[in-house]
Amino acid sequence: MPVVKYPRAREPLWCEWDRKAQKCGLRHTVYAVNGDRYTGEWLDNLKHGKGTQVWKRTGAIYSGDWKFGKRDGYGSYSIPDPVTKEYKRVYTGWWKNDKKCGYGMTFYPGGEHYEGEWSGGQRSGWGRMYYQDGSIYEGQWLEDQPGGLGMLRLPNENRYEGNWKDGKKHGPGKFFYLDKGQLFEGIWAADIPKCGILIDFGRDEAPAPTQYPIPKV
Repeated sequence: MPVVKYPRAREPLWCEWDRKAQKCGLRHTVYAVNGDRYTGEWLDNLKHGKGTQVWKRTGAIYSGDWKFGKRDGYGSYSIPDPVTKEYKRVYTGWWKNDKKCGYGMTFYPGGEHYEGEWSGGQRSGWGRMYYQDGSIYEGQWLEDQPGGLGMLRLPNENRYEGNWKDGKKHGPGKFFYLDKGQLFEGIWAADIPKCGILIDFGRDEAPAPTQYPIPKV
């Protein structure tokens, strides 16, 4: 009985080209259509492993870990100074799913910087913030603002220790007026002390004590 042989079906050329174009492993710089460029490791045509991305529009640079096309792991993000064109570090730390997550340090314009925990791109957990005026907040953060227990130390060494909510003093707390040698302990609501007690605290060592001491009840 005669055997009929059919010609083997060949896959379209675009399939072969696409297979050859799949990026995997360490590659030279790859340019995107918009001018962005990436140099580093790939997996299944996605940025994966160690690599450096440069965004053409802003000039920003990210160098660090990638996972399936997103920043994930440890890395640093920098932007060029608009005047000097020198690169200034913005964030160094951990990332997850293309957002700051875990421990990291961020530098803000004006010399302010934050070091501590992040979640979903926001300050969340424990952290320390150095403000431009010399104040320092150290404590808990929630949704990018002080929330929970924390301490704010002012440039004149006066400080508040207590509860915070939405970035404001809220709940039980103590305010140490070390320049006057006094201590206020009470309840706060949206940065305003509502009720409490004011007593002398280290008045003899204070640089600018009040004229008369607070009488004892």
